[in-house]
Amino acid sequence: MRYNQLGNTGLFVSEICLGTMTFGEASGAGQWGQIAGVDQAAADAIVERSLGAGVNFFDTANVYSFGNSERILGQAIRNVGVPRKDVVIATKFFGQMSDKPNDRGASRGHIMDSVEQSLERMQMDHIDLLQIHGTDTVTPLDETLRALDDLVSRGLVRYIGLSNWAAWRMAKALGISERKGYARFETVQAYYSIAGRDLEREIVPLMQEEKLGLMVWSPLAGGLLSGKYGPGAPGNGEGRRANFDFPPVDTDRAWACVAAMREVGAKHDASVAEVALAFILAKPFVTSVIIGAKRIEQLDENLKAVKLKLDADDMAKLDEVSALSPEYPGWMLTRQGAGRRPNPFEPKD
Repeated sequence: MRYNQLGNTGLFVSEICLGTMTFGEASGAGQWGQIAGVDQAAADAIVERSLGAGVNFFDTANVYSFGNSERILGQAIRNVGVPRKDVVIATKFFGQMSDKPNDRGASRGHIMDSVEQSLERMQMDHIDLLQIHGTDTVTPLDETLRALDDLVSRGLVRYIGLSNWAAWRMAKALGISERKGYARFETVQAYYSIAGRDLEREIVPLMQEEKLGLMVWSPLAGGLLSGKYGPGAPGNGEGRRANFDFPPVDTDRAWACVAAMREVGAKHDASVAEVALAFILAKPFVTSVIIGAKRIEQLDENLKAVKLKLDADDMAKLDEVSALSPEYPGWMLTRQGAGRRPNPFEPKD
């Protein structure tokens, strides 16, 4: 297991982060009910196996099963007996937690209430990484950033991050934080997969310029890249993706990627899922890849990806089949900037 620097901080996290969206009830939890279903005993086993594989990074959110994911994760950390200082716990706020008008968003009030409730559910005295789960188009950025800075100053939160933002908004927030001396965002949690590389257009260059860490969600595109779907799939395609078609993916593009990954996988005696994860792990701007699981067997298969090292030919093949179509001003920037700086997309050593 590789440990990578989290953004521009002195904290190091495992290249695999255990996502806990599956923790909690499978019913009565809105859209999360399509994904959840892991009870406390199963969660304890998944957390323990992850720790044994070297994972020290765990991600949850208050909206996952409406707080039960946080509750189960916190109890699992206690049940397996790992010292709090040896794990990095990330959670998120923003989503609607009730029908009350102020129980959502990124206002100062909701942020403060959310952190208090998350700490209580997880039975912890601090959150290592607190992330905004989405874009609040109503609350002024300064209000949000000041509240987050206060939480960092009080020691309730150690670092802050964001998820699902546009590049321009990230840049604006970083500018405000620098100008006013606030704690700055250190991480971006975003969708990225071999079948969905849009992140590389604007967000990756910003992250590299500002030294932001990247936490990848849905590296298998909601299971679409698991090998269960598309041409040559051994099964009938049943699973989460069959019931919860998210994130949106161009399937023609995805099937071309799956076909190429089957070839690379056969060369390394690896599954399509392992190849999909290894491809993302090899990208130099990726800090940690979030994987979720309902079963130990599923977790074990995904954890194998850290041992799969794709060679230059593999990466070239996969990069070519999944390449983004040219888009302005990207193609002009590439043309005019050729030879001026190293290729930021070279795979890790």
